[in-house]
Amino acid sequence: MRNSYQGFGSEYETLLSAFDKDIASQKKRVGKDRAASTLWAMERSRKDVAEFIQSHYRRTDMSMLELTPEFIKDFAAYLSTDRGLANGTIWQRCMWLKGVVLRAHYNGKIPRNPFAQFHISPNCKEREFLTEEELKAVVTHEFKDDNLAFVRDIFVFVCFTALSFIDVKNLTTDNIVDLNGDKWIISKRHKTNIPFQVKLMDVPLQIIDRYKHLQEDKLVFGKMNYWSMCKKLKKVMEACGIEKQISYHCGRHSFATIALTNGMPIESVSRVLGHTNITTTQIYAKITSQKLNNDLTMLGDKLNASFSNIKIA
Repeated sequence: MRNSYQGFGSEYETLLSAFDKDIASQKKRVGKDRAASTLWAMERSRKDVAEFIQSHYRRTDMSMLELTPEFIKDFAAYLSTDRGLANGTIWQRCMWLKGVVLRAHYNGKIPRNPFAQFHISPNCKEREFLTEEELKAVVTHEFKDDNLAFVRDIFVFVCFTALSFIDVKNLTTDNIVDLNGDKWIISKRHKTNIPFQVKLMDVPLQIIDRYKHLQEDKLVFGKMNYWSMCKKLKKVMEACGIEKQISYHCGRHSFATIALTNGMPIESVSRVLGHTNITTTQIYAKITSQKLNNDLTMLGDKLNASFSNIKIA
């Protein structure tokens, strides 16, 4: 009778078992259209939900029928107070839970959606980027440590090509082709499998030539470890006098910002970044004071010329 009341049985499923089904589905997609880090995030969310149920309900699982808006709110509060997580992380954990619950609702496993009245904002900090002057400081800094120089050079390569770290890591000599006398990178983004192409400027060409001796199995920069290079990137920025929290992903952001500041159309920037939707590009598109000044100066010059012979009546 207790099982029937709590919804355990063949008709309904429990929350954690639904989580496990989604995790099993995600595992099959890793390496295809999902990254291993995505699977880890979902598993981390499942672990948090299990610990919350154990802590607040003294149980190992609960029926989907028992989910209420209060459960969702209490879970978010638990992540904040008991776990001490930041708001962006809480939002991520709740979104994984929301996905599991919504799929159960759409599949007819539960009659109502407990997330219907629940809203939480990620409230994430704006992503950092380097200005053109800061990028010059990084490019021209001389490192005595060859490892730090390599970490710097890969970051600079990202800034000039807008490739993500994984795309740089997987970049092969086959991806670099000659078009009308210039070198281009033509490939597909690892994350979305969306084709992209970018012309190689002088600086990235210098970097490719500098590390020809590392090429292995056609990999342009040999084998690289993301996490170890991220740690060293912090030292690189400190040495260059950059106080911002810079990651390799900030290199893509820097490319977009500098390109837009120098008048490159957002449609072209979006194509280089490999985005499927231009609204995604707008996340990276910082309207800097320099660009605003350039745009208003251009408009002012045109209006001044047009109204030069006109006096206010």
